[in-house]
Amino acid sequence: MRSSHPLFLALATLTVACATPPPPTSTPVDTAPVRLTLVGINDFHGQVEPHRTRFLDGKVLEQGGAATLSAYLRVLRADNPDGVVVLDGGDLFQGTLASNLTEGAVVVDVYNHLGFAAAAIGNHEFDYGPVGPSPVASDSSADPLGALKARVRQARFPFLSANLKDAVTGRTPEWLGNDGTHLLTVKGVRVGVLGLTTESTPSVTNPANVSSLRFAPLASSALEAARSLRERGAEVVVAVAHAGGKCADLTNPRDTSSCERGDAEIIDMLEKLPPGTLDAVVAGHTHQVMGHFIAGVPVIETTGQARSLGVVELFVDPVRRRVDPALTRIQAAIPLCGHVEAASWSCDGHKVGVREQGTLVPAEFMGKPLFPDEAVHDLLAPTLAKVAQAQGRASGVSCAGPLARGYTEEGALGNVIADALREAAGADVAIMNPGGIRADLPAGPLSFGHVYQALPFDNTVAVLTLSGDELRRLLELAHGWERGMVFAVSGLELTLARCPGPTRLRAVTLTGGIPLEPTRRYRVALPDFLARGGDGLEGVTRPLPPERAVLAPIRGMDLRQALIAYGESHGGILPAPTVGRVRYSGVATECPTASR
Repeated sequence: MRSSHPLFLALATLTVACATPPPPTSTPVDTAPVRLTLVGINDFHGQVEPHRTRFLDGKVLEQGGAATLSAYLRVLRADNPDGVVVLDGGDLFQGTLASNLTEGAVVVDVYNHLGFAAAAIGNHEFDYGPVGPSPVASDSSADPLGALKARVRQARFPFLSANLKDAVTGRTPEWLGNDGTHLLTVKGVRVGVLGLTTESTPSVTNPANVSSLRFAPLASSALEAARSLRERGAEVVVAVAHAGGKCADLTNPRDTSSCERGDAEIIDMLEKLPPGTLDAVVAGHTHQVMGHFIAGVPVIETTGQARSLGVVELFVDPVRRRVDPALTRIQAAIPLCGHVEAASWSCDGHKVGVREQGTLVPAEFMGKPLFPDEAVHDLLAPTLAKVAQAQGRASGVSCAGPLARGYTEEGALGNVIADALREAAGADVAIMNPGGIRADLPAGPLSFGHVYQALPFDNTVAVLTLSGDELRRLLELAHGWERGMVFAVSGLELTLARCPGPTRLRAVTLTGGIPLEPTRRYRVALPDFLARGGDGLEGVTRPLPPERAVLAPIRGMDLRQALIAYGESHGGILPAPTVGRVRYSGVATECPTASR
């Protein structure tokens, strides 16, 4: 038998080799979770400039502000390239002259520059009313939402509110440009963001500006919006909510024993939602710190005004495409410091206190140096030049001594403002809401800037004609909130229970203990915000016939003008009245801590 020719053997071998496929090569699958860094701020309130603490040696310590915020965002973005989502929990506007002079435009310019992904609509977003100086529509041609609509058009990020509805259609208003939700892709992960606005908005902005709107319940709105986002492909769902809470102890984010349940809309909402509805929340509105897992959901909130930020790190399983809750990390209330005072290692003026001299040390964040964003300074320069001009203008009046505001206690400044309203309107009595007073007044000559900081809202002097019974009911509503506010009064004396609640008002008389006559009518001076039903007073103000509610500015005055006129009528000096118009019954230690 002949042996096979070598050529045939080679061909046979080649044929077998070609017919047999090569062994498969496996591509390694990246099983590392995808890290998403959610950065949250809230209640910015136009604070584009830093808070400043001046030492007696001339040094200035700064906290917050837009340029320092930008420096912190730069470090976070370097730590997680393309993985940072910057969010705002609402109330971007109102509270500083820079914001108010531009009706929030300077704030949106800053947010556009900093690359915000989305912002909730807060109650103070409605404060400016129509475009122009009037805070409310003066006739049918003016749009009560005009200023906000202008900011929505200006923004390169969406304003979100899934529970904001048109009163006629019941749907999300078309001018919002979205359905209250937003989808974006971050490091290959589909992230859905939904917005929410506190249900109390008609009571905490000028009610006239939101009369065409309704604010649906938070929980049902969040559930519907989250389901919609999941159906559209969202693998992670985050809420930006202008609704908050308070958790005093930040040491353990999973210990919620310090979280108060009174003024805590966000806690109430999360406890009603099915597990897995939301993966994280950036909260706001209450100006209180949170950095906790509430019903398993990480929630961050700061005290606001750009003093600090919060961070939630989420880790998404690359196979399941869902957040791994066991890996979630929270960093709450990170102070925004360019420098710190060496002894306290803080930039918070409240912690540092008044000192003869200060040693300032450059701050670091995550081991990195911080460099304020010069582009922000350039962006702000034109507006701040106008602010400086307005702030430096002399008001023409002085304070005989420092005038401190109050909130849960009576304050001398509130009393002076109530006296000023009463005099401006020639009224029998006056009341002033403490939330409308945002800073103390110093002793000595006052600039317009001082007065503006104390009274930043463009409220005007209004007058209601109320019977004695109606006036008492108005004061019951004013003091019935769980937050424990104490309204300033003029021409009245009040007795309150120490604990806030619906029956907190125990007695009310005219000055000198003169009883109110139930059917006699009294002229009551107050800010138009209250006269229109703000701070929960609509139960008395809404049923009043038009002839008993003068809402057009009395003598054309806003509150700042009324205060200055009061000082002028007293020889150019604002008196410092002693407190004592409000008395208390009960024991203070019996009351829960009131949140603000």
